[in-house]
Amino acid sequence: MFSGLPPARRRLRAVRHQLRRRRRLIAAALTAVAALAALRTLAPPPVETVEVLVAARDLPSGSLLDEDDLVARDWPADLAPADAAAGAAGRVLAAPIGRGEALTDVRLVGPGLALAHPGETVVPVRLPDAGMAALLHAGDEVDLMATDPGTGEATLVARDVTVLATPTGVPEGPAGGSGGALVVVGASAQEAVTIAGAALTQFLTVSWNR
Repeated sequence: MFSGLPPARRRLRAVRHQLRRRRRLIAAALTAVAALAALRTLAPPPVETVEVLVAARDLPSGSLLDEDDLVARDWPADLAPADAAAGAAGRVLAAPIGRGEALTDVRLVGPGLALAHPGETVVPVRLPDAGMAALLHAGDEVDLMATDPGTGEATLVARDVTVLATPTGVPEGPAGGSGGALVVVGASAQEAVTIAGAALTQFLTVSWNR
């Protein structure tokens, strides 16, 4: 196309042609960079996460937790439970928890358990028959009965107390000492005093309607 021009003019036009082609490539590249920068500007910032312990499998109430029962997962910080448990190995579940569910302090036997039941006193109660305790589940409402070991006479100690936890792994045996089975209930402050007094001299049993 430059055959009729002097060599110097041909070289100059060739250089100009190459510059025009490069300017188009540079302009296209700059446009792509600008579009990418705009997308990054409009994209939401990375979600802040925190580490939360969740159940590795379905766990029943009364489970004695070990490291294999829980796994750490990253949760969005604004969705993570405020009372998420930081460490739970060796502690006992006060209520069942499903696979993938976050573990919170109110699900564990301990001080946090009372927070889930405001107005109630958390009371451990030893039942003389571990098999009786095995029939109970967290959430049951039961009547506590006290039986005099000498006369066999039974009296009502507390009505409609809430079973908060039924720990497992307790030995079977007679009342007193380390026998029987320990359950945790929620009762009023007055009932808690009555229950504690009855537990010193009598056998405690339960009756309930689910």
